[in-house]
Amino acid sequence: MSDFAHVGHDWPIRIVQVGAGGMGRAWLRTIDASPEVELVGLVDLDVDTARRALSEERIPGGVAIGTSVSEVAAATAADAVVNVTVPAAHLPVNLEAFAAGLPVLCEKPAAPTIRDAYRQAAAARASGQLLMISQSRRYFAALDAVRAQLSSVGAVSSVSTRFFREAHFPGFRQEMEHPLLIDMAIHQFDVARSIIGAAPVSVYCEEHNRSGSWYRGAADAHAIFAFEGGARYVFTGSWVAVGEQTAWNGEWRVDGERGSIRWDGAADVRFTSADMQDVSEPLAVAAGAPEEIAGSLREFVASLRTGERPSNIAEENILSLGMVFAATRSAETGERVDIGDFLERAREEAIAAERDDAIRAELQRL
Repeated sequence: MSDFAHVGHDWPIRIVQVGAGGMGRAWLRTIDASPEVELVGLVDLDVDTARRALSEERIPGGVAIGTSVSEVAAATAADAVVNVTVPAAHLPVNLEAFAAGLPVLCEKPAAPTIRDAYRQAAAARASGQLLMISQSRRYFAALDAVRAQLSSVGAVSSVSTRFFREAHFPGFRQEMEHPLLIDMAIHQFDVARSIIGAAPVSVYCEEHNRSGSWYRGAADAHAIFAFEGGARYVFTGSWVAVGEQTAWNGEWRVDGERGSIRWDGAADVRFTSADMQDVSEPLAVAAGAPEEIAGSLREFVASLRTGERPSNIAEENILSLGMVFAATRSAETGERVDIGDFLERAREEAIAAERDDAIRAELQRL
């Protein structure tokens, strides 16, 4: 039996989206294209921005617009919320949705702090609603092919990612303290966790900002993670790489006792066995499955219909967010960071700050 409410009807799930900015527009197109859901409301602090987004994305009429999640949800008999606001707004928007009795699919990162990530995960549990974090780069057919081949390599000993992009983003990213780690590398860290299939234990990370960088914070990062069972994950990347570019997923290698898997971050996946080291076997990549945020939306809908926990339910996603913030702590201090201790301190801070008894009780169980 699931630990969250699920949708009992079989017609399209009625969605209220919160946030009509750049990423919000991508979600509007994705929701509109899915036969499994129906956009019934759009919430934004600027209703003119919401109207313009619906018009320019050619979303069919009849979508309610407003500035209040609960009011728009009540007026539209919504079934669920998709939260595409800035990270600082995730917690209040999600709390309002839970109070209205609605589950939430929330954009990454879950929250600007681990403490708030714990609080909203606990609030979801206390309300009996699903909170899933959209880690869209888990959803690629080529990555499915990698995961399907893991049994062939045996126990995973190491995973590595090379990520190099010349990324120009106007706005808040250019002012972030750790733009690459917080806004991008969380994707790779989350995927690595899904491949290794164990909890992260510790991290050592170094950052720097190369000459000519257009970011205020460090846009280059190099991290080594240890996982339960002994596997290592190595990430090296840059958002100011002006030469050769990798795919946005980065380039991946997975090593095990019986061979290795390489993924170019696009459609090429190859397995090389230990006894055939000069021959790599291209792996079949299925076509037609929803990818990126469409894949995330599909898993959310499936969880609401079946009651099965999604792979990135909020309390599970805390491990991915913990990898990010432990890496930034390591980069700031120059020391190896124990991720378990780091997360436990954040949970204790959340318990101390929480005033709602039901939420505090769930925090103590997490």
